[in-house]
Amino acid sequence: MATLEADGSAQRLDLFLIERLEGSRNHWQRAIERGAVTVNGLVTKNNCKLHAGDCIIVDEPAPEPMFAQPEDIPLDILYEDADMIVVNKARGMVVHPAQYSNYGTLVNALLFHCKDLSGINGVMRPGIVHRLDKDTSGVMVAAKNDRAHVSLATQIREKSARRVYEAIVHGQVKLEAGIINGAIGRSPFDRKKMAVVEGGKPATTDFKVLERFDRYTLVECRLRTGRTHQIRVHMTAMGYPLLGDMVYGCRRNEFGMVGQALHSRELTLVHPSTGEAMKFEAPLPEDMQSILNTLRGDG
Repeated sequence: MATLEADGSAQRLDLFLIERLEGSRNHWQRAIERGAVTVNGLVTKNNCKLHAGDCIIVDEPAPEPMFAQPEDIPLDILYEDADMIVVNKARGMVVHPAQYSNYGTLVNALLFHCKDLSGINGVMRPGIVHRLDKDTSGVMVAAKNDRAHVSLATQIREKSARRVYEAIVHGQVKLEAGIINGAIGRSPFDRKKMAVVEGGKPATTDFKVLERFDRYTLVECRLRTGRTHQIRVHMTAMGYPLLGDMVYGCRRNEFGMVGQALHSRELTLVHPSTGEAMKFEAPLPEDMQSILNTLRGDG
């Protein structure tokens, strides 16, 4: 049990606990919902606004801090030097450990392969400057030192690093190319999902058709912003959900593919030390290539 005193006003209870104690926001929100946290003797809600002098009693231990451990997991390395490592992430691989998935991630594999990774993102996300969804494959870069991390993260954030994706979507996309503008935020109907919503964060995706089939289209997508699940949400909002996307898309999947048909094909960036413009490409994974072969009548 811990007893704390609020030293300021208008701060949310869950954010206060994150600052003062170990544990994620989800951990403390669940504790508050269970009644394990009281304010001035009263059970309250996550968004309770604290006032200076409030007495917060926590009848719940903080979770033990976790450290990512090295694991001998094969990596498809596209490029590596003293500043960075570029890999072709496999579909189904989580990028970094979390409270309920501490092993088998890209970070675990990187820790085994690399002697050093940047420490800016802490012990659970060393070297990670951007993410791909678990079931999205393709090019990712990780930083080996803090200076490289700052440079690469800035390029990703400011979109001077360009990312190009390929996706197989349901339906025949009518336009040859276009720009999708749709603010993205939490879905009002399912808080685990993102959606195009009023008041969301601005999001823009460029797309063009690469190939059309009877009931599917192969599209290229370029990100101007980097919102969570952006391509999946934008293509679904247009009426063309990604093949294999069981969260946002059509649950019909005649190809038996596990995960959405989305691949990070290309990443262009400036080397953090030399200033050289570099482009890295990863070929389509076998499952997506096999589907395209079948749609073309080659498989």
